[in-house]
Amino acid sequence: MNDASPTSAADAQQEIIDEFALFGDWSERYQYLIDLGRKLPAFPEDLKREEYKVHGCQSQVWLVPEGDAACMRFRATSDSAIVSGLIALILRVYSNRPAHEILDTEPGYIQSIGLAKHLSPTRSNGLVAMLKTLKGHAAKALA
Repeated sequence: MNDASPTSAADAQQEIIDEFALFGDWSERYQYLIDLGRKLPAFPEDLKREEYKVHGCQSQVWLVPEGDAACMRFRATSDSAIVSGLIALILRVYSNRPAHEILDTEPGYIQSIGLAKHLSPTRSNGLVAMLKTLKGHAAKALA
C-alpha cells in the first residue's frame, strides 16, 4: 500500500475506481474501506504529536511527511476505522510521488467512486483537511 510503486497517481486513482466498481452497494464499500484502513502500516506512538495532527478532522488524524521534493512519502493514522480507510486511499494516490505530481493531482477518484455523496459532512471536511495538509507538505518541499 505505501510501498514504492511504478504507477502514476492517475493509475493509482484508476485502480481505486476499478476496485470500488466491484462492490454492489455502499455497505460493502464501507467494509472494504475499513479493511484497507486495517492494513495501514503500524504508526509509532511517538509520532502522534501536535505538529503532525491534521486539524479540521472530527477524528484524530496524524500525517507525517518524509523524503524530499523528488519523492515524498507519508505515514498516517486515525482513531476512526473509516477515516483510516480514507487515509489508505490517499496514501495510495499521493505517497511515493514527486512533490510536483502531488500538487498537480486532483483527487478525482473521490467523485468517481461516489465517496463524496456517501461521507458525512464532518468526514468530508476531514478528507479535505487531510488533502490540504498533504499538498501543503508538497508545496513546502518544493519551496
